[in-house]
Amino acid sequence: MDPILELRGVTKHYEGFSLRDVSFSLPRGYVCGLIGPNGAGKTTIVKLILGLAHVSSGQLRVCGEDPATAEIAVKDRIGFVHEVPSFYDHISVEALASIVRPFYSRWDQPLFDALAREFELPTRKWFGSLSRGTRTKAALALALAHHAELLVLDEPTSGLDPVFRRELLERLVAYVADGQASVLFSTHITSDLDRMADYITFIRDGRLVFSSTREEVFDRWVVVRGDPGVLDEATRSLFAGVEVGAHAFTGLTDDAPRARKHMAGRDIVIEPATLDDIMCYTGRTC
Repeated sequence: MDPILELRGVTKHYEGFSLRDVSFSLPRGYVCGLIGPNGAGKTTIVKLILGLAHVSSGQLRVCGEDPATAEIAVKDRIGFVHEVPSFYDHISVEALASIVRPFYSRWDQPLFDALAREFELPTRKWFGSLSRGTRTKAALALALAHHAELLVLDEPTSGLDPVFRRELLERLVAYVADGQASVLFSTHITSDLDRMADYITFIRDGRLVFSSTREEVFDRWVVVRGDPGVLDEATRSLFAGVEVGAHAFTGLTDDAPRARKHMAGRDIVIEPATLDDIMCYTGRTC
């Protein structure tokens, strides 16, 4: 089965920033966490998927279609939740649903009504009067109510209370369980991805660092800490990033077996890297 999302050598140029030669794919039935520091290119990727920008070169396919040439067909099959959902502030949630409904061929009003009850949405209140977390819940209900094949979520858990955050993550896992839908989850809250991501895609400075299964990431990437005296030209070459303090260094490597072999017998500690470690230490040379 073709992937639900595929980028092949995708490049997008802006003044002062370029997304360069990015390739990764997302099969149906999985959740992919999209991570990277601010300005890395995550938002550019989301815009390309949504058809809000077009690739400068390379190929992008969403549900087998090019968003640049099949915009309506693609948008009918995807749902989107932004970090700060923006809808008409001076109409009610139920009125928003009536406006959104005609744009989707598979809109399911009973499903929307059920989600509104589950999320405890005050459907007769103006959208602009809702709290940030409740706005996100409303946006999620709108995104889920048309049976989207690809959910694109941009920092969706920001502003949510811990209870609903956990419930949302569980819902997303259930959403892809039938193998027909997938989720692209762009977030800075990497602990969310520890719980539910199947794939991790890391973008930095407009380039792809890796796109791997979560298990592969945690098997390969480790943090090495120890006496700065063990660092020399050869040992520094092991690391994707290193930070040296007065009494200790911290190095990040994606080749755990090589690091263990090369550093055997030295005064160091090797620990599994977290996603935060990978984002923070990649590229450091101090």
